[in-house]
Amino acid sequence: MSTKISKKEALQYHESPQPGKIQITPTKKHATQRDLSLAYSPGVAYPCLEIAEDPEKVYKYTSKGNLVAVISNGTAVLGLGDIGAEAGKPVMEGKALLFKIFADIDVFDIEVGTKNVEEFIQTVKNIAPTFGGINLEDIKAPEAFEIEKRLVAELNIPVMHDDQHGTAIISTAALKNALEIAGKKAEDVIIVINGAGAAAISCSKLYKNLGVKPENMIMCDSKGVIRKDRLDLSEEKTEFATDKNVHTLAEAMKNSDVFIGLSKGDVVSPAMIKSMAKNPIVFAMANPDPEISYSLAIKTRKDIIMATGRSDHPNQVNNVLGFPFIFRGALDVRATKINEEMKMAAVYALAELAKESVPEHVNIAYKEKKLQFGKDYIIPKPFDTRLITKIPPAVAKAAMESGVATQPIKDWAKYIELLEERLGTGNKLMRLVTARAKSDPKKVLFAEADELAVLKAAQIVHEEGIAKVVLLGNKEKITFLMKELSFDGDIEIIDPKSNEEQERRDLFAEQYWKQRQRKGITLLEAEKWMRERNYFAAMMLNNDLADALVTGYTRAYPTVAKPIIELIGKQPGLKKVAATNLMLTEKGPLFLSDTAMIRNPTTEELVEIVRLTNTTMKLFGLSPNLAFVSYANFSPSKLESVQKIQDAVSIIHHKHPAINIDGALQADFALNENLRSSKFPFTKIEGKKVNGLIFPNLDAANISYKLLKELNNIESVGPIIMGLRKPVHLLQLRASVDEIVNMVTVAVVDAQEKEIQENLKNKKGKN
Repeated sequence: MSTKISKKEALQYHESPQPGKIQITPTKKHATQRDLSLAYSPGVAYPCLEIAEDPEKVYKYTSKGNLVAVISNGTAVLGLGDIGAEAGKPVMEGKALLFKIFADIDVFDIEVGTKNVEEFIQTVKNIAPTFGGINLEDIKAPEAFEIEKRLVAELNIPVMHDDQHGTAIISTAALKNALEIAGKKAEDVIIVINGAGAAAISCSKLYKNLGVKPENMIMCDSKGVIRKDRLDLSEEKTEFATDKNVHTLAEAMKNSDVFIGLSKGDVVSPAMIKSMAKNPIVFAMANPDPEISYSLAIKTRKDIIMATGRSDHPNQVNNVLGFPFIFRGALDVRATKINEEMKMAAVYALAELAKESVPEHVNIAYKEKKLQFGKDYIIPKPFDTRLITKIPPAVAKAAMESGVATQPIKDWAKYIELLEERLGTGNKLMRLVTARAKSDPKKVLFAEADELAVLKAAQIVHEEGIAKVVLLGNKEKITFLMKELSFDGDIEIIDPKSNEEQERRDLFAEQYWKQRQRKGITLLEAEKWMRERNYFAAMMLNNDLADALVTGYTRAYPTVAKPIIELIGKQPGLKKVAATNLMLTEKGPLFLSDTAMIRNPTTEELVEIVRLTNTTMKLFGLSPNLAFVSYANFSPSKLESVQKIQDAVSIIHHKHPAINIDGALQADFALNENLRSSKFPFTKIEGKKVNGLIFPNLDAANISYKLLKELNNIESVGPIIMGLRKPVHLLQLRASVDEIVNMVTVAVVDAQEKEIQENLKNKKGKN
């Protein structure tokens, strides 16, 4: 995924709309004088006294426990070298941004104006009481070694120099998997490391923890191989000095198994790559130009396993895979340090994650059809949202087992749930629904399976065991696309237009004709319609040849909805079907109805919408608390929109008292429990968190859900059709793969529920 950035664009990004990339945002109310008195004087005195009595309470009353310092003196900045503390500040702000968006860790970036090791160490020690952890950044070697070593020993909070250990952890995970793919063992391989800076030394130490033998490691610096007979070696380099009879990088690489590049661009030639052993592993991690270009390396050796530090090639060794999640785990058990056990736990967790099936959103982000464990995918991608639930728990457990955790985690399921919520909550509900779908997968028809997005969604659904997949469409095209996607398995493919479906088409046409002959449909027309996949699929559903249908990807919603309703029919007793949208908000799931079907519902139709929404929400395992929303609170207005809401509320309270609903309420009163309680304590939803809104008309509901979706980047599931006799769910035109997967999941759960209801009905009939 190549990204070209111009100087103008980069400068504009950092300057506007305000300078820099981070800001301080209050976490407490601050609108009133009382709020400010609580925040500062005199209220702040109470937590101060509590902490003075018991220093550990600083974690209870302040942000220390989720606050990391990113500290640098600007002496080794991003390959730019010694550019100074102020010039390094944009990088430190960028690091702060990554901490926040990947692991929800708050950061103060601190640039220290000294190159003196003692002054730097003392500065960090003096400010350490502010922070829960210290991330050292862009400090040149060898000073970086001394600084980190001293601070780890002298502070009782986690300290990590990411330039050393971040690269080490990620590359070690990649190396572990690369060795497995190459069929080699760590204890047998010969490794050449080009570069002897902080990152190279740290990587080499961690490779030893993986099982690589010190005598099989050859390290090179700008003067050649680091040999034991050299007299210019620092303490760190001496540890990796060799007595092998090699003096140059080219000599060292002959018959070697692994090359690790942490130096500068274009220092490795094709001849050097050719001289390596079978299935060579080459990690050329110099940025922006690798030690040998990716394209040249793979052209030179077909059996090569290649990684770089660049995002536009496979296997990017990116520190963002490590530091946010390692600190997350360390902070969450209040570790006193980040030790070797914690680093190796991160290594193994990363390596294992690369072997799991990749979520579709990751494939989309990296413009891949299907990422899977192999030569071109040995480490996870940075935008894999599973990282936060895999790495921190592994690091936290290692901290506990190695005795550096002061606040051990007892409930791991709860902890993982909290980690998931740090990504934005809301998605928890869909995870639960997905788990339910997987417990009893149903046969789902994909009516537009020859569309790439639909087929990719079907692949995910199949591979994750959410549903039993039946693909409808052009068989030749579907088969071709499946090969492109590596979509394997015993999958049923049906082409409604093919000769082999003639018998079934004739049967369906006759059934449809008998159903609609008094509505003007002729047998000839019925036969024609049965060649159309939506009609064919609907009739398959009517004949119990499948459990659910998902369609609508290529056509506008109304053009698909009308024939589907006509073919499938409504549930007994219903006048109209309705639709709801599930919004996965930061404050939890919120259902909005009716978002797609009834333009201006009558009082009776509003009652039906409420009943259907109430039932649908229970399908998702929720306890529905509903509110009718309007422009005013309990308005006496005679306007039709207000009057019909009042009438609907009266009917529901009288005939359906088990439904928790009230209104009309303005949206803020409906959603703000405290606001509602202070003004309207008499409502049926008093003391309850509203999780469903019923709108007076289609315009209001549809506009609201789309505004929420676009302005707040809230994920929406739906519109979910409610009230059909069979489980049919329509997609929005050109829905994303993830949206299709969500709708299929809903369709499966819908089918499960309809089966339960049908079984109960049959049981009652027999009795």
